[in-house]
Amino acid sequence: MTLPRPLVSLVVAALAAAAGGCVSTSDIDSLHSQLADLQRQVLQVQTQGSSKEEVAKLQAALQQQTQSLLKSEADMQVELKALSNQIQALQSRLEETNMRLDQLSQQAAAAAQELRSSRSDAPGSPAAAAAADPQAMYQAAYGDYLKHNYDIAVLGFQQYLQSFADTELSDNAAYWIGECYFGQGKFQQAIAQFDALQQRYPRSDKTASAWLKKGYALLELGQKQAGTAQLRKVIKDYPGSDEANLARQRLRTLGVDAG
Repeated sequence: MTLPRPLVSLVVAALAAAAGGCVSTSDIDSLHSQLADLQRQVLQVQTQGSSKEEVAKLQAALQQQTQSLLKSEADMQVELKALSNQIQALQSRLEETNMRLDQLSQQAAAAAQELRSSRSDAPGSPAAAAAADPQAMYQAAYGDYLKHNYDIAVLGFQQYLQSFADTELSDNAAYWIGECYFGQGKFQQAIAQFDALQQRYPRSDKTASAWLKKGYALLELGQKQAGTAQLRKVIKDYPGSDEANLARQRLRTLGVDAG
């Protein structure tokens, strides 16, 4: 036995509203009202002595609508909680970024003050001795790199190179700028940075890693011939290095002979 047409329309409309995935207060009120109507109709069918089949169908429709409503409400709560967590994470990251920008500004001001003092004050004076800590500046920028805060890390490493261009970590700072660009998918800028590292610090212990990543960047740009040539250069110039082993592995995945 089929349900009366008005009742079928009522059930379909109620289920469509509950399955929408975004239940407002008015929607919930409407669904509750329709549930009440269904319940009244169930009682009416029972009192009229209708068949068990018709009563069972009405009860099944009522149960299905109730379950749909509960599921929609539960899904909405889950989505709201997930959205709240995302907002909190973004807010925390924004606060951290702002803090690092403030630190970079302070470091830049300290470096500028040091330069002015070294030009105007007598040697050995307290003003001339006041300087930013190069190790702390480098580690802060490297920490940003590890957290994938690439833009902030680039600023930090660039500030380091402006203030301390010829320390033991200067070539490392130049290298990590290239790694930041690579991590952002800015492959042309990464290649230019790795080339600049070699030109400025030709004896850097980061050269093998820079040449390897340059080869990767060329491949990412679709320049397979240039990329494979670059990887072969790493193998030839640094045959026993970890970078050479990685270059061989990459060439094998490309089906290219290491040469």
